[in-house]
Amino acid sequence: MNGSRHAMSPWVWVVAGGTLAGALDILYACVFWRIKADVPAARIFQGVAAGLLGEASFEGGAATATLGLALHFFIALSMAVAYYLASGRWSVLRDRPVLCGAVYGLLLYAFMNYVVVPLSAAGGGSKDALWIGLTVLVHVVLIGIPIALFARRARTFR
Repeated sequence: MNGSRHAMSPWVWVVAGGTLAGALDILYACVFWRIKADVPAARIFQGVAAGLLGEASFEGGAATATLGLALHFFIALSMAVAYYLASGRWSVLRDRPVLCGAVYGLLLYAFMNYVVVPLSAAGGGSKDALWIGLTVLVHVVLIGIPIALFARRARTFR
């Protein structure tokens, strides 16, 4: 190499942000339910697949667990792409990533739990108060804010 720096595609940062948010979210779910009710990770992943397959996802073994994990990361990446695209239009999303990311996390929580899940084949989610409270916090701190910070990096890194 001649020592010159090559510009990375901004999409590398967007994908990294979505992947990090997805990993933190699914790790939280797996740890919470393992501690609370001794639920294995595969069952958590199958719970995601239940959005498409309904109760049958819990009978599908590794195949539906893999599908659920893939769907989970697809959703997380979609969230990151949506924020990145919106940040091209509204500069406040780039200028205030922590505040806007926190709000985005709250919006994502509301959208997933009051629109997506009820419309899916999964049925209702958990009514456990600790789960709900921590999940809101996770959407703010571990999903919304990282997505916003990585989107800002994608917009400013050249």
